[in-house]
Amino acid sequence: METDWMKDESLKDIPSQKLDFLQTLLFESSSLKKEQMMPFLLNIAKLSREQSISFSDAEIEAITAVLRRHATADEIKKMEKILALKKKKS
Repeated sequence: METDWMKDESLKDIPSQKLDFLQTLLFESSSLKKEQMMPFLLNIAKLSREQSISFSDAEIEAITAVLRRHATADEIKKMEKILALKKKKS
């Protein structure tokens, strides 16, 4: 996925540090196999705590909507899996 999604007007109120963090997440997760995803997500959770990065529900909704417009079908499936894991944890 390209970085064009980060320039979407609906994300203008989200700090660039958060968007950069997400772009790194998307880039690094793109080549992972299914069994590698959970350790990767646990590491990302640790990094986000260390860097004090968290997302409000409104930010998550805005980002997800933008990513869906820019993502391939395979990328959307991965997103849905990650979001499902987040919902289970909540």
